Amino acid sequence: MATSWDPRLPGVLRLPSGRLVRGRGLRRAQPSDMTPTFGVYLLGHEPPPVPWEARWITWPDFWLPRDRTALTDALREAWSRAVTERVEIACGGGYGRTGTALACLAVLDGMPARDAVSYVRQHYSPRAIEMPWQRRLVMRFHG
Repeated sequence: MATSWDPRLPGVLRLPSGRLVRGRGLRRAQPSDMTPTFGVYLLGHEPPPVPWEARWITWPDFWLPRDRTALTDALREAWSRAVTERVEIACGGGYGRTGTALACLAVLDGMPARDAVSYVRQHYSPRAIEMPWQRRLVMRFHG
C-alpha cells in the first residue's frame, strides 16, 4: 500500500483531519515526484487512461457535475483512501472543478460547508471554486 503525499509538494491540501489530497490541472504535465494510487478526474470528456485506479466524473468546464450521486460516491472513496494512499483530484485547469471537489472533501472531513470554500482558497489556491454555482454546490453538499 502506498504512503500519503509529502505535504510540501505543490497542490497538496491537508484536510482538517490530516488527510492529504493533491489537486492538479491536467493541462500541465504529470509531476514526476510521486504518482497517485487513486485519482478522481472531473472532465466533460473521458480522460486518457492512467496506470493507477481512477474514477471519471462527467463535469463540463465551468459547470456542475452531470451526476451528483456519482460525484459524492467518488469523493467518499477518495476521502476514505486518502488515509493511507496518494489521492489526486484533477480537472483541466486545476481550479474550478478541482477546487469545488476539494471543498466538498473538506465537508466530508467534518468542516462546516460555510467554511470549506475559504479553507480551500487559503490552503490550496486563491483561484479555487470559480463559479457561483460551484460555491452553491459546496454549500449544499452533504456527502
